Amino acid sequence: MEEGGGFDPGPGDEKEYPGNLTPYVIVTCVIAAMGGLIFGYDIGISGGVTSMDSFLEKFFPSVYRKQREDHSTNMYCQFDSHTLTLFTSSLYLAALLSSLVASTVTRKLGRKLSMLFGGVLFCAGALINGFARGVWMLIFGRILLGFGVGFANQSVPLYLSEMAPYKYRGALNIGFQLCIAIGILSANVLNYAFAKIKGGWGWRLSLGGAMVPALIITVGSLILPETPNSMIERGKQGDAKTKLRRIRGIANVDEEFNDLVAASEASMKVENPWRNLMHRMYRRHLLLAIAIPIFQQLAGINAIMFYAPVLFRTIGFQDDAALVSAVITGAVNVLATVVSIYGVDKWGRRFLFLQGGIQMLICQIVITICIAVKFGVDGKPGELPKWYAIVVVLFICVYVAGFAWSWGPLGWLVPSEIFPLEVRSAAQSMNVSVNMGCTFVVAQIFMTMLCHLKFGLFLFFGFFVVVMTVFIHLFLPETKNIPIEEMVIQISFARVL
Repeated sequence: MEEGGGFDPGPGDEKEYPGNLTPYVIVTCVIAAMGGLIFGYDIGISGGVTSMDSFLEKFFPSVYRKQREDHSTNMYCQFDSHTLTLFTSSLYLAALLSSLVASTVTRKLGRKLSMLFGGVLFCAGALINGFARGVWMLIFGRILLGFGVGFANQSVPLYLSEMAPYKYRGALNIGFQLCIAIGILSANVLNYAFAKIKGGWGWRLSLGGAMVPALIITVGSLILPETPNSMIERGKQGDAKTKLRRIRGIANVDEEFNDLVAASEASMKVENPWRNLMHRMYRRHLLLAIAIPIFQQLAGINAIMFYAPVLFRTIGFQDDAALVSAVITGAVNVLATVVSIYGVDKWGRRFLFLQGGIQMLICQIVITICIAVKFGVDGKPGELPKWYAIVVVLFICVYVAGFAWSWGPLGWLVPSEIFPLEVRSAAQSMNVSVNMGCTFVVAQIFMTMLCHLKFGLFLFFGFFVVVMTVFIHLFLPETKNIPIEEMVIQISFARVL
């Protein structure tokens, strides 16, 4: 055991557990991954409704007047409203808080129960938002949605990493990100359709429609089996071995089961996982679990996905064109995530991280130039030529694709697979909390930053893309094809800690 943390095997010592990719585990992981639908639907729906005139006129009249009546308004500042961004960002602050509670629930009561709580809370929030009469109802509903997201995001990636055979862990875990992408696309399509409803009440259907993905994960959590890791952790070793045999599709699972029991026994000796997480032996793991979600948000993706319709209107698109452009980016997001599912266990995590970072940086530079040339510093309104709009959308799509097959799914996968069982739930809560905290900050200040930094905002995000790509190159070892209870972090951080 190396003092810096983790077991470092010599060449050829990595364990290879027998087992198959059974239909049972595929169906199980597909159902569990649908927990990502609630997060994705919310990301897509919030930006769409905030670009609907009827929604703005009812809840944010000052923004509506600025956008519709004051034609001298700087294009970069049309949607600069702290109340409006609080509508979006309040969810992520609530998700941060609930993920801390979810750690205890996930560890002591199982992964399934955390998913159930997530679905129920999200469903309640969707109902309140759909029937909202005032801003306070919107915010309260968003907070309940956030509680649901916190529980789901804490438990689903853990569930997938523990259920999947190690050789397919990357692909099955990225099913969570695929469902996030499908949720975003579904929300964008529904926003486009509901915006056309006469009477201006389509936003209620958009917000209330979040009940559908909430019910999917709620019902799914009731029929899913618990993971063998969690069953052993809670003293159900006999049931766990039977379940492991069914999951792996073979009778002899003794080697893997014995390692799971050993990991559980080590876990039982840990009275306070949070305190243990701060131990020197987990320092390198913790650095990755904190840095990766920070960089994931500072890449700028959620700023684009939250506010895609608003952003497109800001740079000169009009009404339906803005919603259509958001649908296009949502479709690209789904397709690119499928590429990641194919390649993550084939090409490895490091390759996708590095390639995606370079691709995003190039696109951000081009988008900055396009917006700067069209609107300059003053951001005066004007028509956007069709060919110019196509160029902007094209490079935004290439940027989204780069994120969707790299930092998007891997930002959830890597932190969920690198920790041992004794601190895994606490570490996942740390990962979700950092992710939601950064998402809250970006969502809350994005429109203000756009107003003040103008086209330079994309260079701001581009700077962090450079930093995070260098970070991965220096500090992240390859983690593909390593059993989760034998996970190794091989690169020494001694020189930077």
